[in-house]
Amino acid sequence: MRIFHIPAFSDNYIWAIQKENYISVIDPGDPEAVKRIIDNKNLKLKDILITHHHFDHTGGIAALKEIMEGQVYGPDNQSIKGIDRSLIEGQKINTLGIDFSVIETPGHTLDHISYFSKKENILFCGDTLFSGGCGRLFEGTYTQMHKSLSKLSKLPNTTLVYCTHEYTLSNLKFALTQIDDLDIKEEVKSLNEILANGGISLPSTILKEKKINLFLGFKIPDDLRPLNAEDRFKELRIRKDNF
Repeated sequence: MRIFHIPAFSDNYIWAIQKENYISVIDPGDPEAVKRIIDNKNLKLKDILITHHHFDHTGGIAALKEIMEGQVYGPDNQSIKGIDRSLIEGQKINTLGIDFSVIETPGHTLDHISYFSKKENILFCGDTLFSGGCGRLFEGTYTQMHKSLSKLSKLPNTTLVYCTHEYTLSNLKFALTQIDDLDIKEEVKSLNEILANGGISLPSTILKEKKINLFLGFKIPDDLRPLNAEDRFKELRIRKDNF
């Protein structure tokens, strides 16, 4: 098994799990980007995994269903056209021989789910957890997003985190306006080199996020210490929205 990214739009990543000549893809907003990879590498499309209803994550479902062999998995949201199996918290799926558990992670949207494989130590978390940050709240509440991030932070430290946007550098620049932290400064330096050489910032790990991601609450800006954990998260999210 290998996992690779398919760039889409300006900063989206469609993640592909490959086993032999089959792939399953996560959040394929751009069907043409996926089709190019399939054609160029002589691959076959097995399944599609959807995390939430936003078009940059679902826009490729209809076109890709014409060439896929498996099922489209996604949240229990009837507005998403093409879902074959709707999923809720605790349900399990298997694609390409890999077992995933479904974690409900509302906040960015109300229907948001994430996919976690304990055996493979991988998490596909859509727009809930970003490296160095978290998704903007379009539908959910601060309480919901805080709880969702708390769920993900309890996964094993070695879990590989695959989110769907290249926002890491921007998130870390914001973090350094809130806290003077060596881990974050070193990550910015490393990431600048990686991006300059054509690399990407992902995947991250849960352990790394605990060190660099203020939204997980393991590092706290001094002026936010008097607040409880949920209020700290809310204030940070408001500040990031205005950054």
